[in-house]
Amino acid sequence: MRYLTSVRYIDAVARIGSIRGAAATLAITSTALNRRILAIEEELGVPIFERLPRGVRLNSAGELLIHYIRHQLSDLERVKSQIADLSGVRRGHVAIACSQALLPYFLPRQIAAYRSEHPQVTFGVHLRDRADAEVALVDHAADLAIVFEPVRLADVHTLLRAPQPVCAVVGERHRLADRAMLRLGECLSHPIALPTQHYGVRHLLEVAVQGTALRLEPAIESDSFEFLRHCVLAESMLTFQIPIGLPEDDDLGRARRIPLDPRDVPAGVLYMGQLKGRVLPVAAARFAGQLSSALASRYEVS
Repeated sequence: MRYLTSVRYIDAVARIGSIRGAAATLAITSTALNRRILAIEEELGVPIFERLPRGVRLNSAGELLIHYIRHQLSDLERVKSQIADLSGVRRGHVAIACSQALLPYFLPRQIAAYRSEHPQVTFGVHLRDRADAEVALVDHAADLAIVFEPVRLADVHTLLRAPQPVCAVVGERHRLADRAMLRLGECLSHPIALPTQHYGVRHLLEVAVQGTALRLEPAIESDSFEFLRHCVLAESMLTFQIPIGLPEDDDLGRARRIPLDPRDVPAGVLYMGQLKGRVLPVAAARFAGQLSSALASRYEVS
């Protein structure tokens, strides 16, 4: 819709932090884009961007304007999705901010199942840590957030909670590979590979060792769970993950997953939510319903 072109331009500049960079993504010249912004600032009577030596950033007036713009764009997507439904054609775009554990197995399969029924729906899936996922909802950069052990949920309407016990992951030849359950202390007597501190699994382990003689002393740290899982195949060590981030046992290959004793490490919680007070576009709302059903079939959700 042509009347929204200018607000989309402002949104792009705000996200990228550069007129030149935004112009490249919008396929217009930086001079033309700058003229558009100057015209909007003249109409408002105030500047909305601070011009910096390397790019631009929103000032206070710009922050107020971008909040309005993103609400407007979000509402437009919802209405377009509803209009498409009137004709029996499910269209739209679903933007998801999620923890790393959702990326390898669960979400690809869920998106494929949804798109098999509604191939005109597109998806954007973005890795966000426990804090940034909520920011993505507030900024309307995401329709849904699915995060493990979030930092805060002040602006989130929780759609579902699913418990996720922490599991040790070991190679098939590891001394502990044949155990049905493991105590944390015996895990920490072996070399361990851990996710970095901003991940929920690491947070639960750090809470578990507080006030005990146990210590988390990783031989390897990484922000990639896939890398950590391959580390346990390369040498005799353990890493830790939640079930939704792991393939089924038959697909684990040379690795084994073993739940930790909940007396040592209580289960964490996977949250799915949306921004409070926001009405989701039809495609996003129905995909959220599909995810809820899929999670409820696997876990005791609330």
